[in-house]
Amino acid sequence: MKDVTRWYSHNVEQEVQLVRWGRFGTPVLLFPTAGGDAEEIERFHLIGALQPLLEAGRIKVYSTDSIAGKAWFAGHHSAEYCSKLQNCFDTFIYSEVTPAIRNDCASDDIEIVTAGASIGAFNAVATVCRHPDVYKLAIAMSGTFDLSKYLEGRFNDDFYFSSPLHYLPRLEGELLEMLRKRLILLPCGEGDYEDIGESWRIARVLGAKGIPNRVDPWGPHYHHDWQTWREMLPKYLDEFA
Repeated sequence: MKDVTRWYSHNVEQEVQLVRWGRFGTPVLLFPTAGGDAEEIERFHLIGALQPLLEAGRIKVYSTDSIAGKAWFAGHHSAEYCSKLQNCFDTFIYSEVTPAIRNDCASDDIEIVTAGASIGAFNAVATVCRHPDVYKLAIAMSGTFDLSKYLEGRFNDDFYFSSPLHYLPRLEGELLEMLRKRLILLPCGEGDYEDIGESWRIARVLGAKGIPNRVDPWGPHYHHDWQTWREMLPKYLDEFA
């Protein structure tokens, strides 16, 4: 039920891995949190929470390492390096991970769901927003959507084009029209270490461009932790995948 594939990526200039759980169903690319690797979601029992959907053949879950997220949160890389790596990570997802998932699903046109928590939510939204030709839905839990606080005032083009919060207000044309047929779900708790204001902020940007989205407040008893996400993700995948 679990398969691990490794290769060297020239886009991010390091060895990468793609882990898959399940054999059939809608493909779900599940991003780890900031410092996580591809198997983080298994260690924190998120895969276990998804077991009924996996065993029923309704979903296949894929995950890869948080390459750019690790750089942002390490605290010792320059803003320019992190921004460039975020863009390279997007290229890696689109040009390497996406074909690998489609090949594994034996389909050249199957559409993929993204999901993630914290900075994984950022990557889930960013992937759908940049590539709505492939990705149809983001489940962005407890999201951190504004990474500009890590720039130390050094705003740059790589950051701009990797951050939906910043480039979406000016987006027009065919890409926007495709995005208007997609859906961004933004569930968030209101307990310890949660900031639902981040979800409302990206929702306002999405809404202003006519991109379907929904903020779901889960209340003060849901904190920024895996217990919350183990409850959230099966609910939304059961409903939308």
